[in-house]
Amino acid sequence: MKRVQCIRLIQEIFIAAVFLFSTPSTLLADQDQRGATSRPVPQRVISLGQTITERIYLLGAGERLVANTVYCVEPEDAKYKEKIGTLLQANLEKIISLKPDLVIASNLASQKQLTKLKALGIRVVQFSYPKSFEQMCGQFIELGEILGQGKTAEEIVQDARKRVAAIRMKIEDLPKKTVFMQLGIKPLHAVTKKSFLNDYIEFGGGINVALNEGGGTYSREKVLSVNPEVIIVATMGSSEGEAGKREKERWMTYPSIAAVKNQNVYVVDPDKLCSPTPVTFVEALREIAGLIHPDSDQGDVK
Repeated sequence: MKRVQCIRLIQEIFIAAVFLFSTPSTLLADQDQRGATSRPVPQRVISLGQTITERIYLLGAGERLVANTVYCVEPEDAKYKEKIGTLLQANLEKIISLKPDLVIASNLASQKQLTKLKALGIRVVQFSYPKSFEQMCGQFIELGEILGQGKTAEEIVQDARKRVAAIRMKIEDLPKKTVFMQLGIKPLHAVTKKSFLNDYIEFGGGINVALNEGGGTYSREKVLSVNPEVIIVATMGSSEGEAGKREKERWMTYPSIAAVKNQNVYVVDPDKLCSPTPVTFVEALREIAGLIHPDSDQGDVK
């Protein structure tokens, strides 16, 4: 059961990560919540996404979370909250019965369902998947303000920015390496400039070979032609080892690629990479920077 839950979680993360390439990355919150400082702090919150749930706990508001999705398993306490469906399809009757004063959704949530909730007088705030680290920080601060945790959010973001700056400083004088970061296998999907995942490459001292590839659909022929020095695989199932291992083995059959020739093909956990909170971003950036520049010693960057 735990293995199935893990696979479903990775699938949800992957769907969100791929979907971001073709959607706007601005905050999609309902307009009437902006500037409404007189609103009471929400006490009964429902999360319609794993990342949203993680952000709520990070802000110290987990006790106000009355329900979340079946994929919300981090932190541990989130597993035991009432479940109201998935990131893509929620149980409206159950949501209504829980009498929330705030529902927080991602841009993958059903717009039809969210419209129904709003029509019933339930406050809905919707966030898109962030396009950059800075946008991620801005969303986190805004969520903190909505939950009455603005000061906490500011402190977390300030600390994350300092740690990111420290990592970048350690590698700023090192020669940049060309990097191909892979999200999907069928079809082959690359990280582009439309995703905050690109910041892992650029902040980590790399040059994204797929930077301007529109929606992110790629091919092995293209990878061969751009000849990256580093290949990083973060695709569904790679956190469990098998899918990532098979994909790495497949890349190793292309000895003409510099990354293959120099044994610089790596598999990373997509759960860690695709979870957009300021704290997890720093952790993942340290790992990616260490893969791009193994001699940079990121371990002591706290």
